[in-house]
Amino acid sequence: MQKVNLALSSFVLVMLIGAGRIAAHAQEMPAECQQVLTTTGKIGDYKNNVLKVNVPRNDLHVTVNKVALPTPFGFGGWFAMTKGDGGEDVRMGDLVMQEEVNPVMSALLDNGLEVAALHNHFFWEEPRIYYMHLHGHGKPADLAKQIKPALDLIGKEPSQPAAKPASNPATTLDTAKIARIVGHDGEQSGAVYKITIGRDDLKLKVMGATINARMGLNTWAAFYGTNDNAAIAGDVAMLGNEVTPVLKALRSHGLDVVAIHNHMIDTQPNVIFLHYWGQGKADDLANGFKAALDQLGH
Repeated sequence: MQKVNLALSSFVLVMLIGAGRIAAHAQEMPAECQQVLTTTGKIGDYKNNVLKVNVPRNDLHVTVNKVALPTPFGFGGWFAMTKGDGGEDVRMGDLVMQEEVNPVMSALLDNGLEVAALHNHFFWEEPRIYYMHLHGHGKPADLAKQIKPALDLIGKEPSQPAAKPASNPATTLDTAKIARIVGHDGEQSGAVYKITIGRDDLKLKVMGATINARMGLNTWAAFYGTNDNAAIAGDVAMLGNEVTPVLKALRSHGLDVVAIHNHMIDTQPNVIFLHYWGQGKADDLANGFKAALDQLGH
């Protein structure tokens, strides 16, 4: 009986320690962040001291090079907020649009937010998609009110009929093998497997706020399709001296470079972002991404 009690006590102790570890990693969403979600009518989560809010374009049916692709592959906008100096939040974001570009830009500017970049992420996509990066700082409640008019315009402007989705093979990627090749685990979102890697080595701050992977300082790759017929798209965050080595790595593996640009203004160090796309065997695509990844942080 004593042995049973001892075993039970040990089990309870382990469970309590485990619960304590889980609690230590979990973060309760602050009330001011919950209010941002309520004001904007969006869904988000709070991790690593960052509120990240999703602005997906589920209304769009996008094909790239006649391959129909789901929203998580790269057609989901977002904005994120974290504490900076003086108790104010710093906001970064990336919104996905069609003809709404100029009305949304005006709504952002008229309400005190900054536009940091406007560009493409793809070639050959139907309908044509544009991405707008934004920046702002202030109290969370004010930031929510500032971005709400722009969010309300997305998907509301008249546009050309979306291309009819093409037939696609079943999604049967060997994601474990992709993770081994790249050296990083990813996350499954519907039929898309996405690997996201932060650039914490850059120690980037804006107004005292740490700009981490959840705030947009990251390199990522999205995979879709089958092991023999896959598509990849993604973004590489680079310093100036890393640009040419990354370009060479991508092109030597048959991946197309789609755009090179900034996402942020007046940061030290200056970070340059590169978007790429490719089709082929999943292993080959993963090796191409890994080759580019190996050029970072030297």
